Amino acid sequence: MSHSYDVLLRHGTLVDPENGVHGVRDVAIREGRVVEVAPTIAGTAAREHDLAGRVVMPGIVDMHVHLSPFLGGGCGHRMLALAGVTTALDMAGPIEGVVDLAARHGCGLSVACVNYLRPGHTIDSDNPSQHAIDRALTHALGQGAIGLKLLGGHYPLTAESTARAIATAASRGAYVAFHAGTQSAGSNIEGMREACELSAGHPLHLAHINSYCRGQIHDAVQEGEEALSLLAAHPHIRSESYLAPFNGVSGECIEGVPGSRLAIFGLERGGFSPTRAGMREAIEAGWALVNVERDGVIELIGGREGVAAWQARDSQIGISFRANPPEPRLRLVTATRDDGRYAVDALATDGGGIPRNDIVARGLALVHLDALSLEGFVRKASLHPARILGLSNKGHLGIGADADITVLDLERRRPILSYAHGACVLDGDSVVGDGGRMVTTPAGEACIRDAGLEAIVVEPDTLLASPQ
Repeated sequence: MSHSYDVLLRHGTLVDPENGVHGVRDVAIREGRVVEVAPTIAGTAAREHDLAGRVVMPGIVDMHVHLSPFLGGGCGHRMLALAGVTTALDMAGPIEGVVDLAARHGCGLSVACVNYLRPGHTIDSDNPSQHAIDRALTHALGQGAIGLKLLGGHYPLTAESTARAIATAASRGAYVAFHAGTQSAGSNIEGMREACELSAGHPLHLAHINSYCRGQIHDAVQEGEEALSLLAAHPHIRSESYLAPFNGVSGECIEGVPGSRLAIFGLERGGFSPTRAGMREAIEAGWALVNVERDGVIELIGGREGVAAWQARDSQIGISFRANPPEPRLRLVTATRDDGRYAVDALATDGGGIPRNDIVARGLALVHLDALSLEGFVRKASLHPARILGLSNKGHLGIGADADITVLDLERRRPILSYAHGACVLDGDSVVGDGGRMVTTPAGEACIRDAGLEAIVVEPDTLLASPQ
């Protein structure tokens, strides 16, 4: 029996702000693309779904996750698939590990990566020269990354070299993301203020805005309002924030001291000494929670089991602290400017292999509270991040778009079905996708294909475009 289409999604409520659609529609897929959208589509398909009462949206694009051996690990692919995500940006690398894990653990997702600048790993010092930054960017692009990540909150560079890295990426049309913080300012509202100045008008992805509004310098609510003012004054900066109460850091200790500056902050905030012994005590007390794999996903574990997992990895494992106050988290996701645009471009998670892939669960809670419209949710969870990543065929379901689709149970606030490039990834509670794609530039295409992955090639000058 021949079929007109590969997949037909019938009777779902399609929410597609890019194309001005919010109503019951059928969606037809053929060869990985959307080929028809209409109130009723005649014909048959190899696979059909009756989605009456469900919300159909463009596939979720999480533009801040971790899927590398450094942080996140291979479990993150399955965790993202279970969360309804179809495309994600790994925000650290190393790119070689991200590619390897995608090849071995892929669930059908599309993944991009920005490669970290870390002293002793990808650069020699915390004040790298122009030549060293150029070399690091060339290497990253050649291995398949789309640009660089500055890990200022964890492994800060000097302010001068941070500015050089941002300008260098801009000069080559590459992506550059920044976890604010340098040798002269912390990962707080002062660091965010400095980051805006160091960007010097160049396009920049300023990571997880909520993390600079933890009440470290002023009242957390006041810091949230200053963050909004800074973004309004710097329209060249792209931004995202997340809703989970937990942060995520490396638990690695070097010569008896946590390697990450934010791990030190987390320990001190809980009243523990910023040492290896203090980390152990914090884990045992349940203040620091360890990323432990169970049944193919990562869970946050404290107490003796957490200590055992941390020691078994010689401290080289992820740690989380309850660091994010609720008021700025909620405000940053929902705030709009005078012209109606969202103040923070996207709703992300900083998740992946860190167990807080809650765009649907927490984002739809705001929809239920009328704090965020359903169209606004789709803009922040799909359309805007797709545009920032230069993915013109994602974030919407127009004719010819990639068949990346997430289907939501609005009442239970959970994804129940997803497709990526026309292949089923999530079906109910089961992850059924395999393989994967890497979003890369022309410089990295061959490397990605050599790894056995499909390559989605974006042109450098399309990256970090205005999403709104």
